[in-house]
Amino acid sequence: MKLKFNQTNKLLKQKNKSKASSIWGGRFEGKPSEVMDQINPSIDFDKRFYKQDIRGSKAHAEMLSAQKIITQEDRDKIITGLNQVEKEIDQETFDFSRELEDIHMNIEARLAVLIGDTAGRLHTARSRNDQVATDFKLWIRDVIDALDEQLMFLQTALIDQAEAAASTVMPGFTHLQVAQPVTFGHHLLAYVEMFGRDRERLKDGRVRLNECPLGAAALAGTSFPIDRVMTAGILDFDRPTANSLDSVSDRDFALEFLSTASICSIHLSRFAEEVVNWTSSQFNFISLSDAFTTGSSIMPQKRNPDAAELVRGKTGRVIGALNSLLVMMKGLPLAFCKDMQEDKEPLFDAAETLQVCIAACTGMVLDMKANVSAMERASELGFSTATDLADWLVRVLNIPFRKAHHVTGAIVKLAEQQNCLLKELSIGDLQSVEPKITTEIYAILEPAKSIDSRKSFGGTAPCNVKEAVLAARQRFLKS
Repeated sequence: MKLKFNQTNKLLKQKNKSKASSIWGGRFEGKPSEVMDQINPSIDFDKRFYKQDIRGSKAHAEMLSAQKIITQEDRDKIITGLNQVEKEIDQETFDFSRELEDIHMNIEARLAVLIGDTAGRLHTARSRNDQVATDFKLWIRDVIDALDEQLMFLQTALIDQAEAAASTVMPGFTHLQVAQPVTFGHHLLAYVEMFGRDRERLKDGRVRLNECPLGAAALAGTSFPIDRVMTAGILDFDRPTANSLDSVSDRDFALEFLSTASICSIHLSRFAEEVVNWTSSQFNFISLSDAFTTGSSIMPQKRNPDAAELVRGKTGRVIGALNSLLVMMKGLPLAFCKDMQEDKEPLFDAAETLQVCIAACTGMVLDMKANVSAMERASELGFSTATDLADWLVRVLNIPFRKAHHVTGAIVKLAEQQNCLLKELSIGDLQSVEPKITTEIYAILEPAKSIDSRKSFGGTAPCNVKEAVLAARQRFLKS
């Protein structure tokens, strides 16, 4: 329930004589104000932790039983009850309560209804502080695994398109000005490399976060003879966290995830910008179907690349989530502070945004059709083979590169004056700038010849692209 200012003001003035919250037991006599009821609960968003919370609770119960802190009978009741709670949430029959604040207390309260006082034994030797840190790590770990799979599918789509376009000539750009001819396949493989690094960053962050906070309790550990190594193993963590204070106050893993998500979203945004350019009438390099474009309410001819524009626009949400968490964490002393409740909503939004943007980009890659003739025509504009001309002067006439650069610049100027392509200049025109030039020069002034010559490792030659496609399949895709 959202409150308007005047409603909030009235609530602040009201005296609250209700009974104390059942959560806090005997310490508090009065119930929190209705304003507190608005700002304090997190159940509206942290309920998505329910599977991770239940998984952590089952592991904790197993460990408590193994350490003879609770009986096997209590453990069995708790696990049976937790299975029932999970089933109810899965089937959307579970009644979430804001009065119970968060997912932890909601599950525990329902468990108490199902199995009685035995439910109260589950919270032995743990706190909501280590519980939420564990849930959060488990959730992010699951998201990382899902994102890695999504990015692999995106790479697969790009690699398939790159293989089909290994010899398709297009202009390469710097400063968005025509620079040198490249192949469309080579261009697409550049994004395969970017997303490959994103996957590596996700995997690297996953390794670092894979330490289990459960058992750190509120901040100081516990006097119960728990086995944190056992709990970590059950939950597929590599080890328990080493310091109880750090365990409950660490959000590095969330920051690192958001940092990686921000970098990945920037890569998606750059690709989306390419799609916006390529589908424009001025470029006309690719076309997208109705599946990823929209029309105009007033201009019937329009086909707008809205999917690409939305990917580009949503990047700000992911970067904003990172900034939000950085600012929230920057001044917090050890250990847990309630500020940390604000770590989840931005991260949830960023993760969902990134997932839908990857899906949109994958769909656009699968959907797009290359306009080969338009790319080839564009590759001849802007004197794109000027560097090849300079290289020929060095390689064939043994002219120092700096002089060759100067000669080529003069030839380009001549072509500009005559409003023609380099290959359209006569041999007389060329020799008026450099007398040693022969008709052999024309062999390298075609864009297709230019790309064929770029055989250095990582270069754009079609033979390189075909080899790079094979290498990319081996490096990035599952067999």
